[in-house]
Amino acid sequence: MKNILTSWLTLGPIEQQLISFNHHNILTGECFSHQVAFFHQQLVENQHKKWLLSCDNSELFAIGLCAALIAGKDIILPSNVQPANLLTLNNQFDAVLSDKALAPEKPFIQLEKVADAPKFPWPKSKNWGCFTLYTSGSSGHPKAVTKTLAQLDAEVSTLESTFAQHLPQCSIISTVSHQHIYGLLFKILWPLASRRPFLSDLIEYPETLSYYSNLFSQLCLISSPAHLSRLPASLDYQIQNRAPSLVFSSGGPLTYEAAQAIKQCYSSLPIEIFGSTETGGIAYRRQYSEQQTWKTFAPIHIKQDENDGALWLKSPYIEHDDWMKCNDKIKLIQNDEFILQGRLDRIVKIEEKRLSLVEMETLLQTHPMVQLASLLIVEGPKVQLAAVVELSESGKEYLNTKGKLSLNNILKSYLLTQFERVVLPKRWRYPEKMPVNTQGKQVQSQLLALFTHD
Repeated sequence: MKNILTSWLTLGPIEQQLISFNHHNILTGECFSHQVAFFHQQLVENQHKKWLLSCDNSELFAIGLCAALIAGKDIILPSNVQPANLLTLNNQFDAVLSDKALAPEKPFIQLEKVADAPKFPWPKSKNWGCFTLYTSGSSGHPKAVTKTLAQLDAEVSTLESTFAQHLPQCSIISTVSHQHIYGLLFKILWPLASRRPFLSDLIEYPETLSYYSNLFSQLCLISSPAHLSRLPASLDYQIQNRAPSLVFSSGGPLTYEAAQAIKQCYSSLPIEIFGSTETGGIAYRRQYSEQQTWKTFAPIHIKQDENDGALWLKSPYIEHDDWMKCNDKIKLIQNDEFILQGRLDRIVKIEEKRLSLVEMETLLQTHPMVQLASLLIVEGPKVQLAAVVELSESGKEYLNTKGKLSLNNILKSYLLTQFERVVLPKRWRYPEKMPVNTQGKQVQSQLLALFTHD
């Protein structure tokens, strides 16, 4: 099964294909074609090459994406449209394709549902466009990653051949944004190419998820560890009479406990996807056991670095055919299976002593009063290690009754079982929920903001 995305983009949807839906409206292939043709015409008549594309509504986003891709434009997908982020990217795009004017000084085509759009046929491409996504990376500065249609098509085709047998003709709903590679692939491109309808809105609340689960007999949920780890509690850990047929998770590994809690409510384990914006999908797993291995997708080749255990990767989803060294440490079980052992690029020096932030976070998260933990370096008059901790219910109760200082000391004593006192966190924060973006990933700037004031 190859090139299903390019084939779909070349021919366009059939008139009866259900493209998207929400609680009060649907979009058919016929109407979608007219909308894409309308905006395609505007884009081909415009001389600008690089178009920033952003829209919260997935239906409008898909229309703009298809129109720009067929028109041969370079599509710039920002991770968010906060003013500071757009200012950083200002020189990377010529014009804006969105439902709102994001850069008033630049040419703008407004994405909206055009009621009287001319009934032009599906447009034909002479030269496909490409995508540039921006990921914050570990430094917090936007990093550009360019993807060709061929690369994304290879990944979409692999997803279909790998998971189609698990997916009936179901509908797709998502808690993650389509502005990032995971949501772009799983919520927009793969559903379009495989003719599965998607929800045009983002699922933000458990009640909304339950509403659509009860409405549809066959449903696929695209989600993240941050959302899924909290979902069972909102469902009272009860078996649901109507549940998604399949749940995908990406953005980081799920804990074994979270995976089992999802199974308790939905009667099946979520499928976790391991990868990144740069690499695309690398491997997948279902956590049948606590040391569950990851299995690589069929086109992926891996090996383990003999010196530091780093993952080496060869993939059709990246821009070259050479081996690529990743910052993930693995234990290779066999040619297509491995165990993740943390990140290699989160080694810091505290008082001239080397410290693995991943190792300390892992230990912290085994404490019964800790749900999630994240460590970071806070710059100032003196460089300090800081801890952001989302507490368990028992931890919250202890904080409320005994206070922050007492809780700090308990967690420090726990860390002393494995680390020297000199490397322990000097500053602690206990937010109600760990700050994450729409992809369920922790963002360095949001964590740092917790330490702006003492």
